[in-house]
Amino acid sequence: MVDAQGLGRELLGDPVTGWSMGPPGAIAEFARDPDEPAETGASAVVTDRGGILLDLPPDVRPVAYETPAGRGLHWTQAVAFCLPPERARRAGRAVITELGPDAGALRPDDRGAVLVDLGLGTPTLDACVRTADLELLALLRAHAGQPLSATPVGAELVARSPHRVFLTAVGRVEVYAPIPAPDGRSPLGPHTHLLPHLLGRGPAPTVPIPAGQVAVAHAYPAHPAADHLGRPQAFDAGRLARFDALLRLVGDPRLTALKDTVRRAVRTGQEPLEPPQDPADRAVVAVVLRQLTHTEGPTPPAWEPYRDLPADLLDPAGDPNAG
Repeated sequence: MVDAQGLGRELLGDPVTGWSMGPPGAIAEFARDPDEPAETGASAVVTDRGGILLDLPPDVRPVAYETPAGRGLHWTQAVAFCLPPERARRAGRAVITELGPDAGALRPDDRGAVLVDLGLGTPTLDACVRTADLELLALLRAHAGQPLSATPVGAELVARSPHRVFLTAVGRVEVYAPIPAPDGRSPLGPHTHLLPHLLGRGPAPTVPIPAGQVAVAHAYPAHPAADHLGRPQAFDAGRLARFDALLRLVGDPRLTALKDTVRRAVRTGQEPLEPPQDPADRAVVAVVLRQLTHTEGPTPPAWEPYRDLPADLLDPAGDPNAG
């Protein structure tokens, strides 16, 4: 048996592990610089830019996996923390709803501010803002009971940048950094994404979430080819070995065996047989080839067509720690 709660605490304590909570289209991300001042505990980390609380129930199931990220040599590595849908369910409010003072705020000074659910209707996430701004509260209250898309609230949220507080069955992510302008870029570090066209979509078919489970949080351990904020760096074989160990611990055993088989076949000069039909299998082959390019040089010509996937198989949610 895997100590899922212990694994979560270990990853939370690693400053180069990034995190996200929320489904495609409504995601809060938390990351910090290794030398950034932070208040840390067994279940929470807080910086001046944001914070995360991880409260894993005993039945949470960690699932490690790798998927290609776009073209070229990039890939995602992650540990999804999963629950059965009925255990992952939140309120699912579909209209703007005031919830009152945020007694669970990570910083004591924020506990008097008011929490307001934006009403995205996401089953496993309550996407909220928190504010003590009386003018913003008046606007939110004036449009309570209405869908966010039917109000002018969105533009005012961008202008005033209240705290974003995303709540799941395994904890919360709080973001204090400003919301970028519509034509701006998300800041490095804690931030949120609200992409209405992705709401309601599940994970990409290459992501091997077990049947009867739903991912409610993701950890992104140190990547071999990227720093803690996803910026390219010199390849680190030690990080690759450490994530391979996680795959053996909490990954899909069939996919881990496939990774070993493909790696051995390429190294011994074997020709590929036929492309796997299962999207998760195809993702494993593509990732192995990208990793071998870093460790052993260019992909053998016969294997080159296996290194990329069709666009419809790529993860629509992206990943803050892809390298």
